[in-house]
Amino acid sequence: MTLTYQPGAASPNTPNAANAHAFVEAIEERSEGKINFEVAWGQSIADHGEIEAALADGRIDIAFVATIYQPDEYPVADSFSKLTHYSAPSPLVGEVVSAAMMSDLGWNSDELLAEYSDKGLVPLSPMMSSGDYYTACGQPGTSLEDWDGRQMRIAGSAHSAIAEGIGATGVSMAYNELFEAIQRGTVDCTFTQPQVAGGVGIMEAAPYLGIFSDRRMTGSATSGNIAGSGFQSLPLAYQQIIFDAQIDHFHGNLVATMDAALQMVHDLNDAGGEVSTFEPDAEARIQEIQEELVDEMIAEGRLDQGIRDRMQELEEKWTGIVEELGYEDGGSLAELDEWYEEGSVDFRPVSQALFEDAALPHRPQ
Repeated sequence: MTLTYQPGAASPNTPNAANAHAFVEAIEERSEGKINFEVAWGQSIADHGEIEAALADGRIDIAFVATIYQPDEYPVADSFSKLTHYSAPSPLVGEVVSAAMMSDLGWNSDELLAEYSDKGLVPLSPMMSSGDYYTACGQPGTSLEDWDGRQMRIAGSAHSAIAEGIGATGVSMAYNELFEAIQRGTVDCTFTQPQVAGGVGIMEAAPYLGIFSDRRMTGSATSGNIAGSGFQSLPLAYQQIIFDAQIDHFHGNLVATMDAALQMVHDLNDAGGEVSTFEPDAEARIQEIQEELVDEMIAEGRLDQGIRDRMQELEEKWTGIVEELGYEDGGSLAELDEWYEEGSVDFRPVSQALFEDAALPHRPQ
């Protein structure tokens, strides 16, 4: 059979297409060619606001669903997306630990899984990270004074509060509209992730990257692959092959994050930009806002009282696993082009550990 798959990447040749390639290749290989895919790149069948309808009516069988763009439809996913600052910001180890933490959290939340099943959808990767968030601007400056009055593209609801808290004005916009908006001056800066910055090429227009020194910036998790209404009518063996391919998809997602980050660094260097650490006043204010958001969600009953303890446990757990598996940073993000080579790291060992620990109990039976 042939299934229709709409990944998040704009084309098959961008760095952030690695997860889609890994997913498709794993399924076609393990099914011995009995399952094939028509891949619709660049939201060519349905844009972000229409994907669920396309999954429900069968136009798409499996798709990347950006729940971060629909906080009202996915309140649990939105709440979880505001917890991604509870890990270190290092360029490789930090990305692996954060991605594993968020996936673990998602698979172990009945409330999150119900957000998909109640819509007739089947989560294959209910919560994934596509990399830490940074700020990218057309002009340098990372102090509170610099942010005052800037127009900031926001990706999720957390960024609206952050932008407002540092004196900027948030502008909601999907990432595939971003490059032209920066070129035209519709926005001065954007919150961005490696897979967006390196996959869409925005560094040419906004080559001044702002990063944190202590913790990550919040908001960097959304869903991954989601299957539509026809998934559960597939033969059980096919369902299992597709589900098991999340091992390769998670590996590919980390490859995509790292390769896109490398492209991001190349692009900003070519544009004469730079990577700068936030000034202490701005970083402290944003970290304060991030904790205020968690306090609000606890007060509203959207998160448990012990969520901070839970995130600390997850960080310690996955930091230990990642270190035991031998993953390590070779330098800073600004130096990524000096110590990381495209596709040079195999993330399947940590992906296998995550699958067995968190995803396996949800395998179709």
